[in-house]
Amino acid sequence: MEEEIDWDQEAENWTKWARTPGHDAYWYYRDRFFDEIVPPAGRCTVELGCGEGRVVRDLQKRGHRVVAIDRSRRLLRYAKESDPDGLYLIANAARLPLTDASCDLVVAYNSLMDVADLPTTVSEAARILEPGGRICVCVTHPLSNAGNFVNSESGSAFHISETYFGRRNFEGTFERDGLTMTFRGWSMALEDYTRTFEGAGLLLEALREPQPSDTTARFAAWHRMPMFLTMRLVKP
Repeated sequence: MEEEIDWDQEAENWTKWARTPGHDAYWYYRDRFFDEIVPPAGRCTVELGCGEGRVVRDLQKRGHRVVAIDRSRRLLRYAKESDPDGLYLIANAARLPLTDASCDLVVAYNSLMDVADLPTTVSEAARILEPGGRICVCVTHPLSNAGNFVNSESGSAFHISETYFGRRNFEGTFERDGLTMTFRGWSMALEDYTRTFEGAGLLLEALREPQPSDTTARFAAWHRMPMFLTMRLVKP
């Protein structure tokens, strides 16, 4: 069994990174996720891998009653400080402390790439969903994870140096505007994700490859190549 990513060691860096308005890609992709993938608020929404809580706060603004799950005590502390009335639980997403059919929506925004046991995590999400409930997912696009742009120019070629297929570790440290963040996780092909959902008995209802709302040079290349993949699945 592969080891889980330890987000405690990057908790401070991530909180600064995530809470600086306009700093990372989230600000330019979130609206299409909430508008096109996430259904209207129901009786209970569970977020897997809530981190410092920005997705929870955006869900709450849209009327969702959220139970937030994360493994990092430090990140949950930051989330709770910003949302004292919110419900935050420390748990492994592969062993959720929730009963069967206890919610009608699960949201996993850029968190499935960070779990060591993806099949069990997805099966747990399916278990806590009521029949007809949905899971909404955003992951780094499997194709964008497979390579890199040759340079920073807007028309740069995208080069895949090894293979698109298979599950593999990734790690990268990024610096911008005085902030530094190291990302770690796993990348895999689209077929690996869909087979995992099939194995959990989930049916694909929607799939999108969104473009960023930012049209400046900073995101020019990402109007030619998808950075993220978003999906909505339903439990029959």
